[in-house]
Amino acid sequence: MAIAALVFAALAALVHVYIWVLESLLWTAPRTRAVFGTSEEEAATTKLLALNQGFYNLFLAVIAVVGIIAFAIGCPAVGSALIFAGAGSMVLAAVVLVVSSPDKARSALVQGTFPLLAVVLLVLHVAL
Repeated sequence: MAIAALVFAALAALVHVYIWVLESLLWTAPRTRAVFGTSEEEAATTKLLALNQGFYNLFLAVIAVVGIIAFAIGCPAVGSALIFAGAGSMVLAAVVLVVSSPDKARSALVQGTFPLLAVVLLVLHVAL
């Protein structure tokens, strides 16, 4: 169970690094605008907000990765706490997205599935 939880936490981190790239580095690119459904004008206007939001996603990924490393080197309590913090925040962000913008349910599913699986599997590992 622990290995599966770590794998899903790593996948969640990768997704959030990808989101960071889109939001912080490629926000005004045509493909990114298509992904997020923004016009050229909207992307230009919201570029600084997206940059900031992208770094939140990167930091959540870093927290999860540090948790995976801590768990893997023999500090399961620290690792679990960090994975719960990082992946749990990712899940909650996905919930906020779908509640605030139901039309973005697909995006919420993409950003929330891997971390949810990581959290559930880690809870099962700790409980058993």
